[in-house]
Formats: sequence, structure tokens, C-alpha cells
Amino acid sequence: MTNDSPLKAFLVILLTALVCSSFVSAAVVILRPIQMNNKMIERSRNIIKLTGLVEEGQTPAEEEMLELYQGMDVRILDIDQADYNPDLDPLTFDARRAASNPELSVDIPVNQDLADLGRRSRYAPIYMVPDEEGKLDRLILPVHGAGMWSTIYGYIALESDLNTIAAVTFYEQNETPGLGDQILRPEWQAQWEGRRLYDDEGQLRFAISHGKVEPGSATWLYQVDALTGATVTADAVTSIIHYWFGPNGYKDFLQKLRELNGEVG
Repeated sequence: MTNDSPLKAFLVILLTALVCSSFVSAAVVILRPIQMNNKMIERSRNIIKLTGLVEEGQTPAEEEMLELYQGMDVRILDIDQADYNPDLDPLTFDARRAASNPELSVDIPVNQDLADLGRRSRYAPIYMVPDEEGKLDRLILPVHGAGMWSTIYGYIALESDLNTIAAVTFYEQNETPGLGDQILRPEWQAQWEGRRLYDDEGQLRFAISHGKVEPGSATWLYQVDALTGATVTADAVTSIIHYWFGPNGYKDFLQKLRELNGEVG
């Protein structure tokens, strides 16, 4: 065929498309294990620093970090049933992807959607750190919800009483630089340590203050300092906590776990 032949031009385009698609497919297959490993490493890094298993400020080597992570008791929680789901693999389960799957997610009624999620996964991976006697020492739970400009993702670690906050991290957000992104500041996150979610009557009291919280005040036990110039983001974080630790989030599971006296089963 001559170079001017339309058929030759079509065949060249078709062959080029087939070759390119083959390269793309091969790249996806080859890179997927690497991407999965990198994702596990990043998740491990966020989780391990909340466990109390490493000294504050210390970053363990990658192998040590993965070893600590894989040695944890990681389970999939059925949020609405307040019980574990043994059929899903906690190491590969993707709650973000599940939120768009009608079989794995639920619509949230507007009057209950404090975190402005729209839909959420029915399941969540939870991370249990046992003490030397096998009882629960810390429980790490994922949270997320709408901020001012972005979805905010984080983890909250609770002490064995399942009420006192041991540590918190927000690891993904796209809030206003210098304002809303103050939620990433270690010194602000450190204020969460020792604060409580619920009062003695079981009412959810935790909130981000609109000012400075005075030590020893009536609100100190349940509040952390405001974020200067970032009231919308601060209120969004409060709403995220109130959704996930309210009756449509982890509250029933936490109550059930308390009744087991820390026995993770």
C-alpha cells in the first residue's frame, strides 16, 4: 500500500493504539503491587504513631514499621451492626472505594449527615493495640468528613476506657494554607491528648473551641483551642467527631466494647 492509502493510515493508527494500550495494561499490572505496598506503608506510618508502641517523634525503619503494623489486631467493623465482619480482608479493604459501591455503602439522611458525607461505607477498618494481658490498650478509628474546601481524613486513638483521646492525626486535607491546614500542626494535635469525648452521662461533648481553652476550666476536659482564622474548618472537625462518635457512627460499638471490659474477643 502506498503512503497515501487511507487503509494504510487506519492500520497504522490501529496498530499504534494496540501497542500503546498493551504498554499501559502491562504497566498497571506491574505497578499495582508497588502501589499497594506504598499505600500500606503510608497507612502504617499514620497508624503506628498513634499506637504508643514507638517513642514520640521517633520514626521506625520501614521494615520495623510494617512488622508493628502487621502485628496489630486489625479488623473490619460493620458500623451499623456494631460488630466485626470476618468476610472482608482488613489489609486490602478500601473504605473510600466501598463508599461508591451500593452494596457496601449506605445513604446518610440529610438530618443525620453532620460530616456532610452523602454516602459512607458500611464498614471501617479498626486497629486494636492489646496490652501484655491481651486486653485492649488503645483503639484506633478512622474518621473523615467535609472541611471548608476538601474532605478531611484522620485517625483518632482512644485509651482503654474508650472515651479518653490518646492521640490524633489528620493526614489528608486541602484546606486553606496557613489557616485551615493548621489541623496538621503537631502542637495543635497534641492538645487532643487527654481530652474526653463523652461526659459522665454519655453525652458527646468534645468540640473545637472558638477561643482559647483555659486549663482547669469546666470546658477544658472536652475542648481544644480554636484554629486562628479557620472557624469553618474547626467547626467542620467538630462535626466530623460528632458524626463518627454519635449514634450513626461508632457509639454503639464503643458501648458494646465497654461492656466486654476491654476483651477484644
